[in-house]
Amino acid sequence: MSILTSAKLPKALPDGFFDRDAELLARELLGKVIRHKVGDLWLSARIIETEAYYCEEKGSHASLGYTEKRKALFLDGGHIYMYYARGGDSLNFSARGPGNAVLIKSAYPWVDEVSGPASLAQMLLNNPDASGRPRPAQKLCAGQTLLCKALGLKVPVWDAKRFDHEILFVEDVGAAVPHILQTTRLGIPHGRDEHLMYRFVDAAYAPYCTRNPMRRGQVEGRDYLVLG
Repeated sequence: MSILTSAKLPKALPDGFFDRDAELLARELLGKVIRHKVGDLWLSARIIETEAYYCEEKGSHASLGYTEKRKALFLDGGHIYMYYARGGDSLNFSARGPGNAVLIKSAYPWVDEVSGPASLAQMLLNNPDASGRPRPAQKLCAGQTLLCKALGLKVPVWDAKRFDHEILFVEDVGAAVPHILQTTRLGIPHGRDEHLMYRFVDAAYAPYCTRNPMRRGQVEGRDYLVLG
């Protein structure tokens, strides 16, 4: 059984951490670990790809206006906004300013003394491929819906909620992110500010994100930037 000790809990990010500009929050979340308790297991994944969204730009859900479903986007930083994308669940965190948020685009399975091999095994069971076979671990959370499926996160349970450190939180495990790739977001329709470079990728994990900004044919300075 994996349990959190009192020494671990102080590393959970407080709600105030999320009260910052969406682009800054998107960068600062890289390297942090999402932990979700399911039964006796803590399922965990290191964030490797994020996207920032602002109320005033056309790529965001908030730009369509306030609704009860979108209310989490207009609440204080640190609220959870979940929605369905292509039939799967997607995880977002509200940032500073009404309508601003960060989408957790992809992650990488995290194994340590809290989330051991049994946790990883459960994540593999949660998210098999289309044939029912286990996915490669490095691709288990390579996409926003794959991430939620592997971690067992569901829209009806967590949408518009705060974090609950007994069940779900984001932890600073001290993982360094020396280089960040900045590029355009994915899946933004033409004419809805698809040119904005609001996607951020942990460069060391670029091969395992939704779409590698450094794939063949991409040019640094034109298609992506490298942030130190």
